Amino acid sequence: MRSTKRYLALGLASLMLAACAHKDKDAPLAFVPADTPYVVANLDIMNDATRQALLAQADAQLPSQLAQLDAAADRLDATDPDGARLLRALRAEFNGKTVESFAKAAGLDMKGYSAFYGLGLAPVLRFQLSDPAAFNSFVGRLESAYGKKLAVATIGKQSYRNHVFAASGTQVILATVDKQAVAALLPADASPAMLRLALGLDRPQKSLQDDGRLSALAKAKGYRPWLVGQLDLTKALPLAISGKDPLVSAIEKAHAETESAKTGEPVANQLQTSPACSTDAARIAARVPSISFGYTALDAKHQGARMDVALADDISKAFASLKVDLPGLGATGTAPFDLSLALPVANLRTFWMAQADAVAAKPFTCPMLSDLNDGFAKLGPAMQKAAIPPFGDLLGVRIALDSLAANPNSSIPDFSGRLIIGTSNPTGLLAMGQMMVPALAQLKLANDGKPTPLPTDMARMLGQPAWAAMSDKALALGVGAGEDAKLADTLMEATGDAGQMSRTHLSGAMYVSWLKLMEDKVDSLTSAATAMSNGGAAAGGDDSSKQAAAAAARSKAQFAAMKAQAERVDHIDAEMHVDENGMVITSKTVLK
Repeated sequence: MRSTKRYLALGLASLMLAACAHKDKDAPLAFVPADTPYVVANLDIMNDATRQALLAQADAQLPSQLAQLDAAADRLDATDPDGARLLRALRAEFNGKTVESFAKAAGLDMKGYSAFYGLGLAPVLRFQLSDPAAFNSFVGRLESAYGKKLAVATIGKQSYRNHVFAASGTQVILATVDKQAVAALLPADASPAMLRLALGLDRPQKSLQDDGRLSALAKAKGYRPWLVGQLDLTKALPLAISGKDPLVSAIEKAHAETESAKTGEPVANQLQTSPACSTDAARIAARVPSISFGYTALDAKHQGARMDVALADDISKAFASLKVDLPGLGATGTAPFDLSLALPVANLRTFWMAQADAVAAKPFTCPMLSDLNDGFAKLGPAMQKAAIPPFGDLLGVRIALDSLAANPNSSIPDFSGRLIIGTSNPTGLLAMGQMMVPALAQLKLANDGKPTPLPTDMARMLGQPAWAAMSDKALALGVGAGEDAKLADTLMEATGDAGQMSRTHLSGAMYVSWLKLMEDKVDSLTSAATAMSNGGAAAGGDDSSKQAAAAAARSKAQFAAMKAQAERVDHIDAEMHVDENGMVITSKTVLK
């Protein structure tokens, strides 16, 4: 059933192509309580050019998504045939259609507004429809395929569909209200007040539209108005473990009833919650108060996204001014795959020791969080060991791959590239390596960045020429023809700016190479499984060989779709840094 619910989201995925929330009193954000713990919404309608660009990208991804839908339906056949039929019915809705034509047939408004949010922790999705009758017909077709009609209930004059999941104590509700659709997961015994609020028959005392928080957030972070999301952990965490959230309480009660039937443990005993849990949850949330995200660019050739993780002031201060001397961390990489990752062990050790000391001085008293006390108690000794050289001298790692291809004669692919290990003591790291690998004992390096060939035995092990070089900031290894000419320059590249934690560059060609390698590995495993299945069938076994062949065909189709999508990518860049407000993660995808 989980797979069924997950893939139902595919049918509604096109909703996020629309936008949400001007000052219309009936806009979806007008129904969202201002104190919601989480929300994802659109603040403006996309212009036609942007929408068509996103639709083109969605259409390019559609074959891969449908291949996964087919595979999920096949997997469900044996355990949940009703769910398998539902997924196939959803799949059939896309036959011969683009995402836009599917949305039109399903009555979804591609130029409408939408919001996904929480009533407490209970998720609610509200979106506008272009044709409510078409939407109801779409739902009816899925019901027929599933073989089980949703029940129909009413509250006041509003009717809605619902289905109760007794095992989890929850219910799904689905309704059309005027020209909007509402879908929600609520407690099975949701109060009339909660039902009315979810359906929009009653309004929150203050809405997120009135509050204006998302608009202010988008302006502050540079999010474009087409998609903005926020998770408020100061609200969500206390609700999750305090026992006060209706949805969580319903799920816990259903679980307790199941356990009581097995063990005889009274339900009331299982549902007791310590008053300390709310306090401890708030204490944790204060360390990471919120997470937000949004698009920063979106057109026919570009996709930009940003995620902000708010951090407590002492955490931000510990890293915002930190400059890590890892060559390459200070600029976008140029190799087809180029990853620079700051790992300043000395600074991390100081930070985590302080956290461990704080928990030791004031342990968590909520029973559900007692494992955290044990975890932090073990963290202290672990951080003490982290001070031991050469690990304690580590500053970061950079991996730059220039080529990557399958080797028909080996399970290890052919590659060329460089490994750079940033350290405050490169001579000590080299000495440690020579102790661990005797073949390196004769290697002599000066901290001048000049490449020196590795001993013949080491090069033979690698199967190709290799060199090492050293500077006062790093130790570097180059593997493959021509990499020696790059080592000196690599060691001279810019080190990290203040707060810089990582950078990644991936070319479209390297992306395709990765997928081909993955496909080859899956093909190899599938061939082995098929051979075993054929052997079983020859010995009088079942139809497992046919199942293996079908799985192989699905895998081929999925990889073909993924490669077609990857071939549209020119390159992807991502980076992470810490500033005075917290951690910022950005990505930029450029399409051909």
